[in-house]
Amino acid sequence: MNAEPRPTVSDTARHAGGGALRFTGRARRSRWIAAAELGLISSTFSTLVSQLFAARIGRDAAVDWMTVAAIPARDWALSAEPSWSAILAGIGFHQWADFSWALVFFGVLGRWTADLAPRTILLLALPWAAFTSSMEWFVLVPLFPFWQPLFTLQQPYWIGLLVHGSSAVMYPLFARLRWRRGHARLRDIRFTNVWATGAVAAMVLLGAIALFGSHGYEPPWMGRDRDADQTYIRHMTAHHAQGIELARIAAEQAQDPHLRKLAMLMVASQAGEIRIFENWWLSWFDTEMPDCSTEERAAMPGYLTPAEMRGVKAAPPDQFDAVFAEAMTKHHSGAVRMADQMWQSRGDLRLRIMAHAIRHGQQGEIALMHGVDGVTAVATAFRNMFGDNVN
Repeated sequence: MNAEPRPTVSDTARHAGGGALRFTGRARRSRWIAAAELGLISSTFSTLVSQLFAARIGRDAAVDWMTVAAIPARDWALSAEPSWSAILAGIGFHQWADFSWALVFFGVLGRWTADLAPRTILLLALPWAAFTSSMEWFVLVPLFPFWQPLFTLQQPYWIGLLVHGSSAVMYPLFARLRWRRGHARLRDIRFTNVWATGAVAAMVLLGAIALFGSHGYEPPWMGRDRDADQTYIRHMTAHHAQGIELARIAAEQAQDPHLRKLAMLMVASQAGEIRIFENWWLSWFDTEMPDCSTEERAAMPGYLTPAEMRGVKAAPPDQFDAVFAEAMTKHHSGAVRMADQMWQSRGDLRLRIMAHAIRHGQQGEIALMHGVDGVTAVATAFRNMFGDNVN
């Protein structure tokens, strides 16, 4: 009579219960190799989500990538129109950072994380996204090792949290990558198959929405006060247009090279926001956006008079930087007040989210014009997320 065959590693792996697997042998792959593969998947997924979703919440992806590129590349990356080299540098730096966090989670901490079930990984990955985004926003970028306050002052924390979250949602796939073909548990295979299919479906959906949006067919307006939203879009568009005009003067005449680059960033960010406003207006209201009247412009907070604009242009070279900083501080402060009012309104949620980012970014640019950096920059950025601190 033949003896009953012993279960193979594959059989044991397929039928094991929850928790870490007890049979390894040659069925288990190096956690570092699996972590590297997962890092490539998660960082690429995060990049695609960021690119496709940005405009849906009022972000210009090209400007955001340029800002990310400025973390290691400093002022080289900044220009009035984001260059392809800066965009690709920003994407590359973002992917390197996401890739590195995956190596830390499954490689450095692999003793505790490498053999977890995919559902458990998911439960841990989302707090991990909050931790890693906080580390970057509060410490690694503005302090050590990069000492670059621009990123933290220009982008509110929740943007990084969304980006890191979109990367972390792919972490459950590690439970499949960890094992050689045919050796993963059946329930893990089923879970990761469903998860990967859902990720692809989400990407296709985001791609379709982005494609329609780029042709003027955004999801419809969903606010509760149509007139207020229209007024805000018209006024902020006109306000930004003057901000671009003012920043272009500094991009040419500022004596401080860093201030010139900061002015270029102001041009790029406000131009990108105007494009989003125009696209939303056309999509939501199906008409051309009316220009603001002279009276409306004069009533806008922070909107400079023609005499004030001429004063900036005519400022002596040795006084220009101070004159510009004073004028742009006034202009930005007005935009912050307008954005704060929209954030606290009953407007379309996308407008309100965008207004929160404008309120944060323009307060941050005021701080940057006045040389804020280090711990002070972090504290300023943290306060700016919660209110108008310049009016």
